[in-house]
Amino acid sequence: MGFFSSLKKAISGNAPVSDTIDIIAPLSGEIVAIEDVPDVVFAEKIVGDGIAIRPTGNKMVAPCDGVIGKIFETNHAFSLESDTGIELFVHFGIDTVELKGEGFTRIAQEGQKVKMGDTIIEFDLEFLKEKAKSVLTPVVISNMDEIKELQKMVGTVVVATDPVLKIIK
Repeated sequence: MGFFSSLKKAISGNAPVSDTIDIIAPLSGEIVAIEDVPDVVFAEKIVGDGIAIRPTGNKMVAPCDGVIGKIFETNHAFSLESDTGIELFVHFGIDTVELKGEGFTRIAQEGQKVKMGDTIIEFDLEFLKEKAKSVLTPVVISNMDEIKELQKMVGTVVVATDPVLKIIK
């Protein structure tokens, strides 16, 4: 089938119904299995399924287009609802709430419409490596009941560039 017949088919509505949604790296680093996070809430997928990232950069960005739901008062975590109805949660480190916001700077605001790659929170990685229990950063999908399939990427990822999760809704 040629390009124009594919395009015509897509426009006429005969395209496949299940789309793949890419969730892009909200921070640079190495992907780690969610089960390896030293916190039972994430490791046992109580808040959702996904991956974790061992960060190498200094910012967390929107992993897709959407609206910021909540940014924790201590600026260590945020939730986002994507334009495609995916509910995401990005939580920097483990027990980082105990730092009372030290090492984090909020850039975006709750309720703000964001595009993939927009900076939400900046952080001081060296300070956090020294002070936090762990800097492993879970990236989880909290509405897994609406997901048909979740594919988890592996390896090293670059913020706002590489996919970390592929979702089939």
